[in-house]
Amino acid sequence: MAKFISGLDVVCISDKVWKLDAPLIYESDLVGQIEVCKDFECDFASVPRIPIVYELWGNRAHRAATLHDWLYRVDSIPLVSRSQADGVFKEAMQATGQPWKIWFPMWLGVRMGSIPYWHKKKVGDRL
Repeated sequence: MAKFISGLDVVCISDKVWKLDAPLIYESDLVGQIEVCKDFECDFASVPRIPIVYELWGNRAHRAATLHDWLYRVDSIPLVSRSQADGVFKEAMQATGQPWKIWFPMWLGVRMGSIPYWHKKKVGDRL
């Protein structure tokens, strides 16, 4: 059963950038164990700042979004396909109890809108 092994321990770097202060560990049914390393920088979910859209889906699923940011890096471990990375994002939201009205639009958003970001950065790159 998919689950987070550790909590999300982050430090705010700027209004949009967060840095892990401890590893984030997740056990995925799809790809096995994922360990996002300490000091990894992420921006959580990039939900458009359109008022109604952000009200519904913004500021949610930070742990799942951190996994997704990690798996989109060209040198992440494990190295997965884009489809698998998006699947882990959905799986992690479901594992934390997000209802379908939250996880489905967020998952659909990354499936449609994240193609330009696939494998564009390395794990150690700053945001």
